[in-house]
Order: sequence, then C-alpha cells, then structure tokens
Amino acid sequence: MHLLPVAFQGLVAIILMLSLPIIAVVMSFWSSMHKKTKDKELRQLIIENHTDPETAKLLIDEPKKQPRKMGPVNLDTLRAACVLLGIGLGACINWLASVATKSIYFWLIIACGIGIGLLCSFLVEMHLYKKYGRKEESDETKE
Repeated sequence: MHLLPVAFQGLVAIILMLSLPIIAVVMSFWSSMHKKTKDKELRQLIIENHTDPETAKLLIDEPKKQPRKMGPVNLDTLRAACVLLGIGLGACINWLASVATKSIYFWLIIACGIGIGLLCSFLVEMHLYKKYGRKEESDETKE
C-alpha cells in the first residue's frame, strides 16, 4: 500500500521538513510585498478622491516610525527557523543512521538537533546584541 519505497519515504520527509523554513520565508516576503502594494493603492485612491488630510490620517494608520538599531530583525522567527532546521538535521541523521522510530535513539537524535538549532540561534542573537545592542535598551532610552 506504500506509494514510495521505504528508503525514499524518509528522504521525502527530510526534504519536506527542510523546505518548511524556506517556504515560510518566501511566504512572509510575499505577504509583506502584497501589503505594500495594497497600501500604495489605498494612498493612490485617497489622492485621486481629493480626501482632506484629517480623513486621510484616519484611513491610513501608519505605525510610529522609530529608527531601530537592529533593523527589521525578528529574533522569534530566527529561533523558530533554527529549531526547524535542527529538527531537519536530526531527522537527516536518523535517516542516514537507519534508526528505528520506536527507539529512544530516534528521540535523542531529534532532541540533539533541536538543541543544536537553539544553540545556533543563541550564538547569532549574541552576535547581533554585541553588534547592535539590545532592542529593549534602545526603546527605554527614547521614552
């Protein structure tokens, strides 16, 4: 009843697991581009209809534009991506080592993959904090 041989099922699962972060990044980029396009269309309609400035301010709810030292970096997304990549790495090692999924070694290798992903995320965050400073500190000094 299997559509793929057992050897290829693991490979397909690993490829799909590793492609999830890539798909997430592409979809978030697409979503931000779509939002920018919609905002541009709204502004164009406001200009074409000669809407007074007070009403235009109500229609366009612009977020406060505060310069951020770290730029558009979302560290939660970085953590999630590193964990997903760690899980994919652990699954790949499992597939290469041919460890049974009912074995405790399967879960240990997956847990080690998650740990490696979190460790990489921590190292990248520390590098960013050293280079740009903490976001919370820059927000507190402006208030």
